[in-house]
Formats: sequence, C-alpha cells, structure tokens
Amino acid sequence: MEEFVTPFLEEDAARMRCWFERLAEHVRAVDFAGARPLFAADMIAFGTFTDFMTGRDKAEAAQWRNVWPHIDGFRWRPDIRAIVSPDRLTAIGMAIFDSTGYTEDGEPYARPGRATVVFARKNLDGDWVASHTHMSLFRDVPTRSFKSKPEATPPGPAS
Repeated sequence: MEEFVTPFLEEDAARMRCWFERLAEHVRAVDFAGARPLFAADMIAFGTFTDFMTGRDKAEAAQWRNVWPHIDGFRWRPDIRAIVSPDRLTAIGMAIFDSTGYTEDGEPYARPGRATVVFARKNLDGDWVASHTHMSLFRDVPTRSFKSKPEATPPGPAS
C-alpha cells in the first residue's frame, strides 16, 4: 500500500511555525488583544473549561482568560507537524507545548499538552489564521493553575 504524503512547500510549514511562535509570545505576555488576529472571528474550539466554543470572543472569555494569566513559560516544542491541502489554502498543524502551572500553595508543576489547529488563508501569500483549535493537557496534568499575572496593556494612540 502506498503511503499518502501531503505535499507542501517549506514556505507553508515556515508560516505555520511562525503562527505557533506568535501565539506563544502572546500567551507569555498575556496579550489577548494581540492574539486575536491569529484566529478567525467565527472559529470553533474545544477547551478545558467549555466544550464547544463558537467564536473567537467566546474562546477568549472561556479559555484564554482562564489559562494565560495563570501559567509561565509557554512554548512549543520544535517538532511541529503539518498537513496541507493540495491548493495550499487549508492546513492542519499539530504541536506539543510545555508550560509551568502553579498549585494553590504556589508550587510550580510541569504543564505539558498538545494542540491541533485547523488553518485557512485566502491566498498563498497570506498568513495562516486558525479556524479551529483543540488544545489539551497531557493525562494527569492538573487543569487549574493558580498564579495570577496582569493582562498586557494595549499600546495607546501615537502622540
């Protein structure tokens, strides 16, 4: 039996790695506003705190705000996998992440997990935008972390 291999250009994979890194930067900075353009307004997601979420605003309220301010050191492992459609306008990215969570007593613990992201773009020169995410922690990792960091302050108007 012949193995099916999705052909894609290194450019597609590089843009996908860039998306994952940009998201990690926003998570570490607790920058909700900066992360919004990475996601479609009508995205659909699964999360730890809500089952189906339809809409970026709902994902931010139900998931991002329950996680990002309470963890440290969010980063993706370098082995990001990709499946890209033949027209190169839709893709799936799979990645493993690491972060640090905190018990109620303030003790740090390892908080690894995985993500599957469905991407779309309007043209081959466009950046990937997430239309679906499913992020989950590995088995037996506590779902709640108790540290609290402030949200990033959006830049004000230029004077």
